[in-house]
Amino acid sequence: MASLLVSIPAAIVTLVLGMVLVLGGLWTGQNIKLLPVGASLNAPVYDELFRVLFSIGTILFIGVVGLLLFSLVRFRRRPGDLGDGLAMEGNLPLEVFWTAVPAVVIFFVGLYSYDIYDRMGGMMPLNQQGHHTMPTIVTNKRIWGGIGSGSVEAIVPAAAQAPLPVEVTAMQFAFLFHYPRAEIISGELHVPAGRQVDLKLEAKDVIHAFWVPEFRLKQDVIPGQPTLLSFTPMMPGRYPIVCAELCGPYHGSMRSVVVVEEPEIFDEWLRRNSNLPTKA
Repeated sequence: MASLLVSIPAAIVTLVLGMVLVLGGLWTGQNIKLLPVGASLNAPVYDELFRVLFSIGTILFIGVVGLLLFSLVRFRRRPGDLGDGLAMEGNLPLEVFWTAVPAVVIFFVGLYSYDIYDRMGGMMPLNQQGHHTMPTIVTNKRIWGGIGSGSVEAIVPAAAQAPLPVEVTAMQFAFLFHYPRAEIISGELHVPAGRQVDLKLEAKDVIHAFWVPEFRLKQDVIPGQPTLLSFTPMMPGRYPIVCAELCGPYHGSMRSVVVVEEPEIFDEWLRRNSNLPTKA
């Protein structure tokens, strides 16, 4: 058996190991379970990019570490060997390989990231207020570069239902949510499932960050600089809102919750807590 392995050309062994490494990295990236549940329409786009980058990172990490371990064992100094190593100068195929592979990987990641950014609406024209018109994401069969999940999201114009505007105020050490159409101020963010929500975020003192892991949303909130952030919640439930920017001694306790409710339940909450005068 050992003689058979020795007789196999090194190029074939390298090719087989490379194929196993690539397939293993792709499988790992597509089956990784590190992310929390995706509870918004925005989440699958971010998750797809994460899986692709995790696949590439896994392939590179295992490949580099494996090569180092192989070199440590294969080219270790044997007992009694006091001579110098072989004097080798230049290896054109190897130099082309280690230059071309990183270049191709970086080029692919750049194009793929641009594609994701475009599908998230980053390349859409600015509206009259100087902010990006936030799109709605719908399911569309699309596989980019042969790595997509097959159920990839595409950018389309916003749905007919008007977005829900909410003004978010971040301060040491709390979030306040104002619903201008109902004159409600709440310590929790209540939103209906399946409807786009437009947040206008503003900080009153220092820099904060609005982070909802299950929605794949993370946005800095800067004093004097109102920021618009849109998302569409899809899964009813309660999800934590965390300040992800160090903002003072009680930064760790600056938390709130977003409550995603069925539209009927949300409408009832809105009606029950509204401070607008009732019509006679």
